[in-house]
Amino acid sequence: MHKEILVLLNKEQFTEAFNLVVKSYNQRLYWHIRRMVVDHDDADDVLQNTFLKVWRALPNFRSDANIYTWLYRIATNESLTFLQKKRQDMNFEDYANTVAKNLEADAFFDGDEIQLKLQKAIASLPEKQRAVFNLRYFEEMNYREMAEVLETSEGALKASYHHAAKKIEAFFKED
Repeated sequence: MHKEILVLLNKEQFTEAFNLVVKSYNQRLYWHIRRMVVDHDDADDVLQNTFLKVWRALPNFRSDANIYTWLYRIATNESLTFLQKKRQDMNFEDYANTVAKNLEADAFFDGDEIQLKLQKAIASLPEKQRAVFNLRYFEEMNYREMAEVLETSEGALKASYHHAAKKIEAFFKED
């Protein structure tokens, strides 16, 4: 979808274009957000906020951008903003413990013990490292795409992913 095309769309066509974006990316964005915020209800709220921002910004979408990375940038920024607000009154360690306990009690989590431990390890990462790890490990994004999503250099992302992987490895060794 290019900006020029969006400008020419009437309201009904614009709504159809937006609905196509939602239909095409809803599941992928939900799971990306869910890995960031952990809680199902929180992920639903952040996803809704993401699509509200997409609705408002779609007419200004740059035709030189990839819609996939643009959507992930919005979803990631919404997730990071949500996490910053949520842990505003807690220190990082207390917040990570709360997230781990919530993950254990989550009725929507259906993974085995190893998957639970991996999710706890990821939850213990600082938010930006968590975003980098999730995009690389789960979404299998290359560093160029991640640089577009997170608006940072590929070198910084490689270092961040390396540090995140080392922290997760240490988390597994502790137990």
